[in-house]
Amino acid sequence: MKNLFQLLLQRAELDKQTNLFVTVDTKDQFGTNGTYLLKQNDPFALIKEYTTPNQLNTVFTDDYTLLKALPHLSNFKDTAIVINVCLTYKDYSVIPALKDLNIISFISNSNTAAIHNTNLANTVASKCHTAVLHFINYENSDQDLLSETDMFIPIDTIHKDQASTSDEILADLDYFTLSSTGSNSPSVLIVNLSSYENEFKDNLPSLVSLININIYRPWKIEKFLNLVPSSIRKIVIVQGSCKENNNSQIYSIEPLLLDFFSDFNKLVERNIDQVILTRVGLISSTSILDSLDIIIANVKRDSPVHNLFVGKCTSESDNTYSDLILSSIEHTQTLENAYFKVLHQLFASNLKILNEFNSDSINANSPEYGFGYLLNFQEKRNELVNLIKNSLDATLFGEIPTTEATELVELLSKWVDFQSNHDISLEQANDISAKIFGIFQEYSYNQAIRSFLDIAPTLNDYLFKSNWLIGSDSWSYDLGTSGVHQVLTSKQNVNMLIIDSEPFSSRKNVINKYKKNVGLYALNFHTVYVASVAVYSSYTQLLTSIIEAAKFNGPSIIIAYLPYSSMTTTPIDILKESKIAVESGYWPLYRYDPSIENEENSFKLDSSNIRAELQEFLDRENKLTLLTKKYPSIEPCIEQSVSDVIAGKRELKNAAALDELLNGLAGPPLKIYYASDGGNASNVANRLSTRGVARGLKASVLSMEDIIIDDLSGENNIVLITSTAGQGEFPQDGKSFWEQLKSVGQLDLSNLKFSVFGLGDSQYWPRKEDIRYYNKPSKDLFSKLESLGATVLIPLGLGDDQDDDGYETGYQLWENQLWMALGVDNVAVDEEPKELTAEDVKLQSNFLRGTLAADLVNDTSGNITGENTQIAKFHGLYMQDDRDIRGTRKGQGLEPLYAFMARVRTPHGTATPEQWLLLDKLSNETGNGTIKLTNRATFQLHGVLKKDIKHTIRAMNSLLMDTLAGSGDVNRDVMISAVPENAKIHDQLVTIGKQISEYFLPKTTAYHEIWLEGIDDRDDNQNWSSIFENRPDGPRKQKSMVSGHALVDIEPIYSPVYLPRKFKVNIAAPPYNDVDVWSSDVGLISIINPETKIIEGFNFLAGGGMGTTHNNNKTWPDTGKLLGFVTPNDVIKAIESVIIFQRDHGNRTNRKNARLRYTINTFGFDNFKSSVEERMGFKFQPARSYRIDSNIDKFGWVKDETGLNHFTAFIENGRVLDTVNMNQKTGLKKIAEVMKINNSGSFRLTGNQHVIISNIEDQHLQGIKILLKEFQLDNIQFSGLRLSSSSCVGLPTCGLAMAESERFFPIIVTEIESTLEEFGLRHDSIVLRITGCPNGCSRPWLAEVALIGKAPNIYNIMLGGGYSGNRLNKLYKSNIKDSDICEILKPLFKKWALEREDEEHFGDFLIRKDIIKETTEGKFIHENIAQEAY
Repeated sequence: MKNLFQLLLQRAELDKQTNLFVTVDTKDQFGTNGTYLLKQNDPFALIKEYTTPNQLNTVFTDDYTLLKALPHLSNFKDTAIVINVCLTYKDYSVIPALKDLNIISFISNSNTAAIHNTNLANTVASKCHTAVLHFINYENSDQDLLSETDMFIPIDTIHKDQASTSDEILADLDYFTLSSTGSNSPSVLIVNLSSYENEFKDNLPSLVSLININIYRPWKIEKFLNLVPSSIRKIVIVQGSCKENNNSQIYSIEPLLLDFFSDFNKLVERNIDQVILTRVGLISSTSILDSLDIIIANVKRDSPVHNLFVGKCTSESDNTYSDLILSSIEHTQTLENAYFKVLHQLFASNLKILNEFNSDSINANSPEYGFGYLLNFQEKRNELVNLIKNSLDATLFGEIPTTEATELVELLSKWVDFQSNHDISLEQANDISAKIFGIFQEYSYNQAIRSFLDIAPTLNDYLFKSNWLIGSDSWSYDLGTSGVHQVLTSKQNVNMLIIDSEPFSSRKNVINKYKKNVGLYALNFHTVYVASVAVYSSYTQLLTSIIEAAKFNGPSIIIAYLPYSSMTTTPIDILKESKIAVESGYWPLYRYDPSIENEENSFKLDSSNIRAELQEFLDRENKLTLLTKKYPSIEPCIEQSVSDVIAGKRELKNAAALDELLNGLAGPPLKIYYASDGGNASNVANRLSTRGVARGLKASVLSMEDIIIDDLSGENNIVLITSTAGQGEFPQDGKSFWEQLKSVGQLDLSNLKFSVFGLGDSQYWPRKEDIRYYNKPSKDLFSKLESLGATVLIPLGLGDDQDDDGYETGYQLWENQLWMALGVDNVAVDEEPKELTAEDVKLQSNFLRGTLAADLVNDTSGNITGENTQIAKFHGLYMQDDRDIRGTRKGQGLEPLYAFMARVRTPHGTATPEQWLLLDKLSNETGNGTIKLTNRATFQLHGVLKKDIKHTIRAMNSLLMDTLAGSGDVNRDVMISAVPENAKIHDQLVTIGKQISEYFLPKTTAYHEIWLEGIDDRDDNQNWSSIFENRPDGPRKQKSMVSGHALVDIEPIYSPVYLPRKFKVNIAAPPYNDVDVWSSDVGLISIINPETKIIEGFNFLAGGGMGTTHNNNKTWPDTGKLLGFVTPNDVIKAIESVIIFQRDHGNRTNRKNARLRYTINTFGFDNFKSSVEERMGFKFQPARSYRIDSNIDKFGWVKDETGLNHFTAFIENGRVLDTVNMNQKTGLKKIAEVMKINNSGSFRLTGNQHVIISNIEDQHLQGIKILLKEFQLDNIQFSGLRLSSSSCVGLPTCGLAMAESERFFPIIVTEIESTLEEFGLRHDSIVLRITGCPNGCSRPWLAEVALIGKAPNIYNIMLGGGYSGNRLNKLYKSNIKDSDICEILKPLFKKWALEREDEEHFGDFLIRKDIIKETTEGKFIHENIAQEAY
């Protein structure tokens, strides 16, 4: 005899068709059959890895373990798996908590149901290759059962290609079962989702019916409605719960309730006037009747308790479980808070959400109910308005003093006027309303006033609100009956916000064919304000739309995009989905205001691409022509975004044309395909093609994305070249091909000859067990093609970055074999032109001109050529593209979305109000809407398109901000300490910083010639040209005259090839090191006279630098080494001597070893110092003493010795933008405008990416403080960790990023903060730096804790850097998932909290405790790493 659990488990153990997994608490519970996993060890991570594709996978687990596994569950959707879930705590909240996963879900409360549903779940999972959740209450099934095998249906798993749909199997099943007392007219319906199915059924009172939920997903509301008796007026949903929760707001919008509200209009049609949810705990058999009486009595009340809990809590020990359920429920709701926050920010107390879930007067989230409430209110308001209109006579208020009566009439006249005047602010209108109501209360005995109060007795009856109906995309499925149509045709002044959560990646789901385009539907009315917005794409456009909608006199509708697929979706995921959707045209951003008479301006397109259906509407309405006149770039985008099919046809056409072109060659064909992220594989492929053509082959090159799988069987000779991404993954442009190829069942490749070459790094993943990642894509590709019957042309070739010549070592051997196999190895070929190196590009650039000027006016591409990309860096420009949407644009037949990043040269680290306002304007007009404060105390604008870059640079230069030497192999922007508390020191630093920058600025006239010469049509002011010409410093305007009276460019310091690599100078002012003075090629530590505050000179450091390559021991970061002391008069000569030494001796063949630190290492420090001193003509003086305390900023207000005030504001990662939570960009703009009006004040930047509101006079102090407070810029009450930390930009714009950084920063910092608070460390400063790759832009190697990206979601953890930035850290753990970082650091923080010495910083503590070895010199950073690190 066996109980139910034992029987189900035995069936799974004995069935050879089942791959079994069981989660248990302890190892002594392990069984002999199947895989047993400990619950506490994240079992579902392993289950996913070991599921079998064409076999049924069965899991037995419990509800708590399932909830903990939420992040993994979405990965099982296409897997034949049944997850049997024990409802340990009788808490059925777990079932709807997982609703958004949309996994088929069965519920069993008895033996019969459990056996039936087991058979059903196995059938669905095995035949449909899908996941099934089976929730079982074993406590209701504790009687013994016979272990008869005929209870179960044999499992027959079919191949995935032959899978059925679940709808076919589930079509005729009973999703719900109805029980009644026999009454013909029941009025109350209990919907049961608890363990008391049989108890309720046996004790139903008269006039009450019961519906039990048997299948929860897919949710079939129509099947439910078919069972509901027509006499039902009240519905109470009874849900099992382990614990009472007093937070009514959260539980009044539980997921199960949302399922009913999704189509509530159909319930309304049945005259159902109440739907509530009640939770039940433990109910004894003797209390069932009493409990039912309480539940039914409550639902019958006019104002029922929405938070009713009946019974006892399961156990006090269930807190963790119930909290976990609650967090799962809340997550979905908090995602949508972005839009709610904007509404509350804009309207505050003047906002009225008509259909709030927890509203006392509104019963459901449905447009009808909220709209009905509004109509009722408006009817009452109209009655009041008419009465007041007829009472605008002071004599009617005889008991009131004449002056007050007159004032009341004036106020009432204004109040009446406000009913139709929508230009007035709500604040002003409600101020008058409050005054009126105050007078009414004071003189309520007056007969006229009494008549007003009889109709409108409360203040709310007089106030003006911005009325909003808020719903989901469920309103989009039946527009005619959902209430949307009723609202749009009403002509009432009401706003609708519909939040669409369907991700772009899910757009092809079958259900979408029933979904209507609400925006397009509304546009056809011509009387409705319509906007399509996406908060994670354009916050400014969202704000504009809401404000316009609120002002519009009539109905308005805003369709808001918020794509999330499950409760575990992160803001980063939403951001990426939003960008893809907007860029592809799937979710166009637009605004339509029919009140604007000028037809050309009534429709505004705020994004580039639009969907075909919107295009058709605009074309029909004759608006498309107007749009393309106004936005010329739209037309080609529309054409290209109509369909993915067009892109496919274009590719086929191009391929055919290419074949025709190649037919002129006589040799055998050779198709070369590549997959490349960084460009190495594509470069190798193109070089191989060139060499093949030289040998007479019909060679061609294409990306693997362009391969048509079915055409491979018709190919002759192909070569595939791929690099390795992440943990052995294919590069982005090879992923789709590989996914198609590996899933191919039958493909005859017997006529195909092939070979594969892979590029990888055998030490990138250094653990022995990770060796499988080395060149994994090429190995997998080779094996798959061989298994499909293709003939091996030559063996697999592997290139290893660890070889002396990198991948070239293996490649040359492989290429020689290829020519032999193709019979062209003895063909005589001309000498191949030498591949252009970076040094060649510089030398041939004609002093940094290249062909950049011609490239800029080439409108066939948004990109510039490779050589010009390098040259542009010297001009302060980086060519980037948005990596989030590369794949989407590729699928549309579009090139990547290329854009420039422009970096301003600010050696003084300051900006005037005018300069700030200009950058703010440019960021909106030509940039991506944000200003980036960099960790070199300057500005960057991102997202500047090629057509806008010249105007942007000219505009910057109009206010003396140039970008020359913002990057490139020259001395880049000088960085100085901000020193807000001492004006005298700061003035000296500004002077020396500007002198150094100007002295080492490239002397070429190319910058002026390309960007500034002459007049440009887009100049905002005709005087710009004269400003450029008359500037005394900055980019050189005239060439130098040499012998023979020739005018030429000369570079007396750099030479025509400039430096081998970039060069940086940082200047610190002790005790602050906010510039990380040890991180740069030259670091100057100011020696300041404590009495006079005069800078007497500098301790001179040389050889610092941050960039490295993962697992390449030939590269390392380093701190600057002390050469000695120099005076201010000698410092430029000393820097020049170092630069010339680096120019003459730096490595010009290997850029990875070209920085000054490697040159010093090659020559030896003493030889380097002697050489520099010889060139200077004098020796360094002995270094002087100084004290440096930290490398972080000091936030808040300080007053300098001149009486001026300075406020250091916290700007997270230096990204100045407006968000839902903080409008910092608008705030800083307002401050700049006030500074400009006051003709006082400026901005100062810090090397930690923050901004100082600087030089504020006392008379203007209060006004600035008010603005700081209004825009939350005065908030510096962050944790010590957050205030001390920073990250680089990383994804999606940085081409080198391997993992998230800036977007990951707030997520991981928040997680770590929670841990620190646990140990009482919230206010303790820890320097954390995050970077997306090892190039070190955020200077991570100096941080106490650093996270250095290695692959998507994978980081190396570095520990032990010096708090003051003077010591390098070392590897603590490699290849860590982002989700595991906090848990790894947690015990270290705890140990620090308990065992640290007074004032001991975290990095120092780790070294003292020997948790990490001290790094004394950069080249030793790879040594003394614990084996456990790998």
